[in-house]
Amino acid sequence: MMTLKTKASSNTLVIFFSFFLLLIFLSIHPSSAAALSGLYRDSQQLLTFKSSLTNPNPLQDWLATNFPCNFTGVSCKNSRISSIDLSYKILDTDFAAVSSYLFSLQNLESLSLKGSNITGSVASVAKTRCSSTLAAVDLAENGLTGPISDLSGFSPSESIRCLLQQDFREQRRPVAFLRRSPVLVPEGQQNLRRFPASDFKVLEYLDLSCNNFTNVFPSFGDCSALQHLDLSSNKFSGDVSASLSSCKSLTFLNLTNNQLSGEVPVISGENMQYLYLSGNDFRGKIPGHLSGSLCSRLVELNLSSNNLSGSVPESLGSCSALESLDLSNNNFSGELPINTLLRMVSLKNVSLAFNNFVGSLPDSFSNITNLEALDVSSNRLSGFIPFGVCQNPSNKLKLLYLQNNMFTGPVPDTLSNCSQLVSLDLSFNYLTGTIPASLGSLSKLHDLMMWLNGLHGEIPLELMYVVSLENLILDFNELSGTIPASLSNCTNLNWISLSNNKLTGEIPASFGRLANLAILKLGNNSISGSIPPELGDCWSLIWLDLNTNLLNGTIPPALFKQSGNIALGLLTGKRYIYIKNDGSEQCHGAGNLLEFGGIREEQFRISTRHPCNFTRVYKGITQPTFNHNGSMILLDLSHNLLDGSIPKELGSMYYLSVLNLGHNDLSGPIPQELQGLKMVGILDLSYNRLNGSIPQSLTSLTLLGEIDLSNNNLDGTIPQSAPFDTFPDYRFLNNSGLCGYPLQACSTHSSSSSNSQHQMSHRRQASLAGSVAMGLLFSLFCIFGLIIVAIETRKRRKKKEAALEAYIENHSHSGTANSAWKLTGAREALSINLATFEKPLRKLTFADLLEATNGFHNDSLIGSGGFGDVYRAQLKDGSIVAIKKLIHISGQGDREFTAEMETIGKIKQQYLVPLLGYCKPIDSADFGDNNLVGWVKQHARMRISDVFDPEIMREDPSLEIELLQHLKVACACLDDRHWRRPTMIQVMAMFKEIQAGSWLDSYVNHPHGGGC
Repeated sequence: MMTLKTKASSNTLVIFFSFFLLLIFLSIHPSSAAALSGLYRDSQQLLTFKSSLTNPNPLQDWLATNFPCNFTGVSCKNSRISSIDLSYKILDTDFAAVSSYLFSLQNLESLSLKGSNITGSVASVAKTRCSSTLAAVDLAENGLTGPISDLSGFSPSESIRCLLQQDFREQRRPVAFLRRSPVLVPEGQQNLRRFPASDFKVLEYLDLSCNNFTNVFPSFGDCSALQHLDLSSNKFSGDVSASLSSCKSLTFLNLTNNQLSGEVPVISGENMQYLYLSGNDFRGKIPGHLSGSLCSRLVELNLSSNNLSGSVPESLGSCSALESLDLSNNNFSGELPINTLLRMVSLKNVSLAFNNFVGSLPDSFSNITNLEALDVSSNRLSGFIPFGVCQNPSNKLKLLYLQNNMFTGPVPDTLSNCSQLVSLDLSFNYLTGTIPASLGSLSKLHDLMMWLNGLHGEIPLELMYVVSLENLILDFNELSGTIPASLSNCTNLNWISLSNNKLTGEIPASFGRLANLAILKLGNNSISGSIPPELGDCWSLIWLDLNTNLLNGTIPPALFKQSGNIALGLLTGKRYIYIKNDGSEQCHGAGNLLEFGGIREEQFRISTRHPCNFTRVYKGITQPTFNHNGSMILLDLSHNLLDGSIPKELGSMYYLSVLNLGHNDLSGPIPQELQGLKMVGILDLSYNRLNGSIPQSLTSLTLLGEIDLSNNNLDGTIPQSAPFDTFPDYRFLNNSGLCGYPLQACSTHSSSSSNSQHQMSHRRQASLAGSVAMGLLFSLFCIFGLIIVAIETRKRRKKKEAALEAYIENHSHSGTANSAWKLTGAREALSINLATFEKPLRKLTFADLLEATNGFHNDSLIGSGGFGDVYRAQLKDGSIVAIKKLIHISGQGDREFTAEMETIGKIKQQYLVPLLGYCKPIDSADFGDNNLVGWVKQHARMRISDVFDPEIMREDPSLEIELLQHLKVACACLDDRHWRRPTMIQVMAMFKEIQAGSWLDSYVNHPHGGGC
């Protein structure tokens, strides 16, 4: 007790003494008193801002007992808060709180809230008087909405010198949409995302990249102070030169990925250092002004992915300060501008890929002494790869990409002089000879890619010394000999691809020490021996393709012990193509995965050693999505000599999408544990000696799009539920004991049941006479009742028909198309009581449809086609729906029609409008006849992707090819030749195939084809 009193007295004395000193200090320095008073007000605003947060944890040290200049992210100047940087602090707050408590700090000069999860409209800034000293605001990577013009609310806006608004999303106007449909239809004004043209007199830094501006390129008025301008990844169009004519202080300009066209714009100013104009539609030649005054200080120039043509001007060589030049993905022609490049003494990175350059690669390019990266892939270069490459001992070359050209001759052993080389790609040429053993001296090499050439001989043992090697891709050559076990010394190996060669020997068990190995492709060789169980120690292995070899023995259960433990895919965003097996007899395996960087897809050549049809090609970027719970995604052991049973451990591979064990000598039953393959899309167990029945548990594999169990010894009934009810019969053929759809029906009387039926026959005969008598009496009663019901129904139908005809006559003003309607009857609609339907439209009469569409008036018409017209309708409950008025269905019975509707109703796909309900008038013979897909076909002749919802394409442009696949199915269903239209079972199978094709990864898969 005494101790507590002593401490309390001591604290009181300290506080009193401190307050006394503060009074003396403030009486001597009145200006400091004002500053401390202002700092106190600043701290109160910060504390109020913190109290407004639902989660104040990121600002734990923002406390009243702490000095405000020591708060997290806070800096002071002259005893006032001058700067706040809360970048990537997850604040989860509304922009109104930011504008109320932070913008108004009196002496604030800079504010950064980048990636802080700020949401809401920027309109609130109009009600706030910002600090007169505020010069820099960074609101990038947040979720702000509203028109950009509201930012004029910064008052006084003349003080803002730096404004970053990356990922700013303008607020959409009201939209009308089909129920649960992702397709949005703007109402009214179409140009919704305008950029306000105004003066930026003191603005120095403006970043509005990655937004959705769609208007003509804005005029910046007086922008003489502007130094940094980033408008990339928008949809600006129009003239750039005039808009930026006053921006003579620009040092950085990024207009990448817009819709700019015409000639390369004239950019004013002698201070430009970084100029990025890629991803537009600029045409013509490189203008002379780029090599004039603009060129003197230019450090980086990117004109890639345009439609520029002609030759590279020699005057560009005057850009002596240029370090990076990217002219890839254009239509430049002529010989490589080596002499021009030699004059650029500072040049480090050159990309001339995807053009039409011809001629050879001269030795002189090695005289570009500072060159670190040269990419001339996908051109028409020919001749030998120069032996003088890297002849300068001080060379700095790190990347050399020569793939997809027409180079011939041997691989120069002088490549070993490129001591700094990190990545070497010589794929897709006509190179011959052996792989130089001298490449083993490239101690920094990560990528060695030489696939699809004519190389022969053995894989050099010296590669074991390249311990930094990550990717060894040598498919489609004539390599022979054994696989060097010493490659396991390269512990960073991530991708080993040696398929389609003439390799022999066994798979090295030492590969089990490669902890980073993600892809191992050894298919189409002559490799023998057993599968090393040590491969199960490869804790990153997601792709194992050993098809078409001479492997024997059993499938080791230890091969799957990494399942569920893969941390993450170590594939680092490499481009690939996946050639899916076309099902032909000569084409073995599930498919072929190939690294595809820098190669034109349209020039993909068919190797004589790979007889597969290359039309089913998917492409994308390697990027597995699992983390700490992964498994293989492809396992192909087909076309070998494997025997024994299928290990039950296979079922532990949750993420496995392709399992191909076909064409072996496997026996025993199909394990029940395979139900654990929840992501499997392709399952092939054909051409083995499997017996027993097909496990009913496999019906839980909802993503299964392809299955092949043919040519085994299976028996029993094929599961009669999804997904098995969508597979064709040839997937089950040559199993003598199998029965049930899609094969022949199973026998209804088995031998086991015949005895029991014989025992019951006497009792059945005894009751037969009584049953017949009761049946006849009941039938007479039913017939009498049906006659009465029919008479009453006919009376009601006539009354309703008269009412409907009167309604049509009074409400239809659409001309002959609708006035020709005659109703011979209109009963209440059929309804679908399925769980997959949301709010099924029960008790919806045809009269309700007439009222909702104003008698199917032309004003409600939104589409026409060979199967009928589509109308916009608002039901009595306010629901907005699309109603299709079918034609040519009178020959279809109610049972068939109902079955078809139920099948459609079961299909749930994010890009398909769901079916809410249906009704079927008695007489449909008088429906009109138009072309349902006419509008789509009209766009198909121009740009088919215009029929897709732009909002979906904007959120994920990689979906375009997947949407084209679905559109192709839709067009097949609407073919004018009815005999070419697929059945609903076939349609569901098509959707499953599309789904099965998307298993490669979550990023994207791009098959060829699409459209109508």
